[in-house]
Amino acid sequence: MRKLSALLIALLLLVAVVPAMAQDAPGTIADIVVASASAETPEFSTLLAAVQAADPAVLAALSDAEGSLTVFAPTDAAFAALAEALGAEAFGAVLADQAALTNILLYHVTAGAVMSADVLAGLEAAGEGGKLSVKTLQGQHIDVMATEGGVSIDDANLVLEMVDIEASNGVIHVIDAVILPESRTIAEIVVESAGDMEAPEFATLLAAVQAADPAVLETLSNADLDLTVFAPTDAAFAALGEETINAVLADQALLTSILLYHVVPPAGDDATSIDFATVAAALTADDAPEGGLDVPTALEGQSLNFSLDMDGNAVINGSVMIVAYDIDAANGIIHVIDAVLLPPQ
Repeated sequence: MRKLSALLIALLLLVAVVPAMAQDAPGTIADIVVASASAETPEFSTLLAAVQAADPAVLAALSDAEGSLTVFAPTDAAFAALAEALGAEAFGAVLADQAALTNILLYHVTAGAVMSADVLAGLEAAGEGGKLSVKTLQGQHIDVMATEGGVSIDDANLVLEMVDIEASNGVIHVIDAVILPESRTIAEIVVESAGDMEAPEFATLLAAVQAADPAVLETLSNADLDLTVFAPTDAAFAALGEETINAVLADQALLTSILLYHVVPPAGDDATSIDFATVAAALTADDAPEGGLDVPTALEGQSLNFSLDMDGNAVINGSVMIVAYDIDAANGIIHVIDAVLLPPQ
């Protein structure tokens, strides 16, 4: 807590000096990026080129005077580092792929203008080792965490001398690296986590998926879907007992039913996966449903019930806790749970 408080004071002192690219009467975020790219010491020339090459909707959003956005803007040096890491050919391919480029740029943008003091206040409220999971316009979440030297945004760091650059339609915070959305599917994340040599997780879940109806693995591998998966830890499966686990693994129909009960499919053409903030907002709203929030699962006719415990934590079916949430995948989101969910029947 003291580290965050000291960081907040230091950051407020830094932003008291207005960055050189800020204007007395600031234009839109797009205006500031254009002005900086053409300045005597340009900072956003590659970012500008990327915005111009992306879907026109990106430039339209950054130019919308009625909008309110927060942009984490990578420097030219950040793009140069990415080009070096990927190689010139691969980096050029990204810039030439409009869909991929748009995906990356929108991952740097969140709705609403959030100042650095608000970010640090949120981190302080989250406590030691806490993080903020913030949804981007791309649909996935960035992880905001306090570090020894400042604040990290995924694998990038805020450039503390260049935060809170106010625009007429939001704010820019400069970061020292390009952050990339998750490209692995849910299935790929489970496989890689189970094979992690240092801290394996989801080994039993992977075995269950492999033993179930092949349609389960196909669903978790389908990059065109937007799923919500509640993934039990290995300890959660172990709590069932070895005899029970072996019996379930040997019964493909039963196993498939149990796994489908852990999956929430999109409810319509425009539906997206369910993040933690969506559940919390629904349960704390003035018109919150009595008895909790029921969400239909991929197991036909069955739903999961979400409620809040005495400490304000989201609970599934009255007792199952979410121990890690908003783990993004290319085809949805994973929430890690501390028990296996069993269908009522």
